[in-house]
Amino acid sequence: MATFFYLHCFLLLHLLLFSSFSVQAQESNHENMNPSDLKALLSIKNTLTELSSAKPFFSTWNLTAPDPCSSFSGVTCTFSRVTILSLGADSLPLAGSLPLSISSLTELTQLILSPGIVTGSIPPQLARLTKLRVISLPNNRLTGTIPSTFSSLTNLHTLDLSHNQLAGSIPPSLTELPQLRVLILASNSLTGPLQSSVSSPLLHLDFKNNKLTGPLPPSLPSSLRYLSLSKNRMWGPLPNGLESLSELEFLDLSMNQFSGPIPAQLFFRPTLSSLFLQRNNLSGGLPRGPGPDNRQPSIGSSSYGQGSIVDLSHNSLSGELSTVFDGVESLFLNNNRLMGSVPEEYVKSVCRGSTRTLYLQHNFFTGIPLEAGTVLPDTASLCLSYNCMELPPAVMTCPASSGEEMSRPTTQCSVFQKGSNGG
Repeated sequence: MATFFYLHCFLLLHLLLFSSFSVQAQESNHENMNPSDLKALLSIKNTLTELSSAKPFFSTWNLTAPDPCSSFSGVTCTFSRVTILSLGADSLPLAGSLPLSISSLTELTQLILSPGIVTGSIPPQLARLTKLRVISLPNNRLTGTIPSTFSSLTNLHTLDLSHNQLAGSIPPSLTELPQLRVLILASNSLTGPLQSSVSSPLLHLDFKNNKLTGPLPPSLPSSLRYLSLSKNRMWGPLPNGLESLSELEFLDLSMNQFSGPIPAQLFFRPTLSSLFLQRNNLSGGLPRGPGPDNRQPSIGSSSYGQGSIVDLSHNSLSGELSTVFDGVESLFLNNNRLMGSVPEEYVKSVCRGSTRTLYLQHNFFTGIPLEAGTVLPDTASLCLSYNCMELPPAVMTCPASSGEEMSRPTTQCSVFQKGSNGG
């Protein structure tokens, strides 16, 4: 009898302990996310609207979920605090506006918004999230200005606000953030000049397709690998500071109003494989290429190769064409004032397939060492129309924009030649 009594007490105690553990476990599961973070997420859910009914993005954001940190789509936690918030997906776009409640997620390091039609302004209160390293809000319909309060985001590494409807000037403090590596503000309506000094250690800077004015900053971070300012309203000479960008791989300053000569060192950057300067007002000649007759040994040698692109078309470049671009895969020098004979190196490069596109139309070239009947590779596009020479049309593949006339009128060629010779 005593044995049964002790056994009954043991089982009852064990049941009570198990029940107590279960209750604590349930409470712990419900409390695995900080209450203020959970409240902020539910506010975000009520502010943004899903455009896809097939599989709504917020379908997993359920208040009754036992573990929001692991079950809420786009949410990543560290020690019960939300650290990464990725809203929407490519196939699950969102509408609405960015709520102020995001600023309550004080441990947030990444804020990502997928392409959609989210409207309204960017809450300046986001600057309270001083641990943010990534803000990515591209391809939406955000309006207003870039918050100047972002100057407090000293840990920010990446800022992408491209393809929105943002206006106003770029806050000067933005390019002074000490950790900023990637800054993408392309395809907005930003205005005004750039800061005269950019001190952030940027690797990637993209301001293309805006309404920016003024000259290029005289000094840019030497760490830059990608720089695009195309399709703006910028003017002035290209600063010699571009020559110090020893890591540069991609440079696009096309479709602006830049003038004057091109810094010679740009043509000899060992890393630069994409150079776009077309549709400006650039003038002057081209530096001589590497070779035994090169009188500029300090410049170095070019290293163009597979995949390289150089577009200097639609400028006012003059003088003879040097061999500086020998080996460029796609070379566009059309619509300039270049003259003389095309160097043999370019013909050989096209024939062996190293250069696939060579556009020299609408210049004043007087000859090319290309024999009639030469068969070019099927992949080659060579255009020499509207120069001061006659060519067999069978060897040319020209774009429709080059026109139907094969050669320039003799009067234009003679006047230009006399002018070039100082006559």
